[in-house]
Amino acid sequence: MSFEDLESGRALIPLAGPRHIEHGPSRALAAGVFRINTAVAGYKRLVNCVGAPRDTVDLRHNLRKTRLQIRELVKETSTELDRVRQTYKYNEVNDSKKISDAKLTKDYESVLKDFEKAQLLAAEKEKAFPHPITNNTRQLSNRASELEISSLNPMQASLVREANRQVIHMENEIVLNEAIIDEREQGIREIQKEIGEVNEIFRDLAQLVSAQGTLIGDISSNIESSHAATGEGANQIAKASKTQRSTSSMTCLMLVIVGIILLILVVVVVS
Repeated sequence: MSFEDLESGRALIPLAGPRHIEHGPSRALAAGVFRINTAVAGYKRLVNCVGAPRDTVDLRHNLRKTRLQIRELVKETSTELDRVRQTYKYNEVNDSKKISDAKLTKDYESVLKDFEKAQLLAAEKEKAFPHPITNNTRQLSNRASELEISSLNPMQASLVREANRQVIHMENEIVLNEAIIDEREQGIREIQKEIGEVNEIFRDLAQLVSAQGTLIGDISSNIESSHAATGEGANQIAKASKTQRSTSSMTCLMLVIVGIILLILVVVVVS
């Protein structure tokens, strides 16, 4: 399954028959985790730009847009997680798949925690750094002012320009502060809601991990027991090999002794 398949959604096409029952939800969950992980990486890059020279109005909009996209991906992936959990209730699942799903569940939990940290950092940085000031209104006002003061003498024109700059600056500050307050409150509410949803997902993950935990522990114990049994078997084989070598050496020694005795008897008889 390639990255192109994951991005295009082809991996989410249901498979027919028992194979779909066993692998379909897990594949969809894996695709969701991959997409969330990719989106969170992009979101973190945007968060790092907040307060930096590259911080712009477009960046703030993209930050919010990306966060909402990740939120939708999390909802879709959580649906697939529920399907995986239902598989354990109503279908016979082999041990290999349970171990694979357990690892996938941990990966999902990890990427959600990463997203949660990025959200909290974004909220802190947006509070610390005001929203970038747009220049559109200021440019329009400046053009109008230039037309009005073009007929004034240099001294008057300079004073009018300075007064206009102060007025525009104050107006922008007022509008900006109101927009910042509204956007911050909305952003904080959204982040709080999203974190609450992530916590719900963590509880679902805990249930799935609990369902998988006993089996994984048993499998680990079986692996350790098998490893110990294999080691004991190797020791027994080594001991048997040593015993066999000792027996063979003793037999050869006895044959040599018997041969020497026979040789002595022959010499005595001949003499």
